[in-house]
Amino acid sequence: MRKMSPALIVIIVLAAIGLAANLDQYVIPIVVLGAIFLLYKFPPKPLRRNGTQGRPGVSARPRATSSPSHRSKTSRKNIPFRVIEGGKDDNQDDLPKYH
Repeated sequence: MRKMSPALIVIIVLAAIGLAANLDQYVIPIVVLGAIFLLYKFPPKPLRRNGTQGRPGVSARPRATSSPSHRSKTSRKNIPFRVIEGGKDDNQDDLPKYH
């Protein structure tokens, strides 16, 4: 790790002094944001649902199986693709379209 320059150390010390002098202004926002973060990471048990991995308000849905026995064969129509001929003229001898 590189050494810190003296100017950076002075800036860090002055910032720490400024934060310590006005600490009473930052206590409430820090506590509220910390509580929101903790409730997001570790929700109370009544708000937890099975399979949501700790996210309240999200219900778990069973995944659809991809086995052929569960799929309905009539749900998809087999429509072949059509080739539409393009309108590009090859007789222009590489001249630009607009002059």
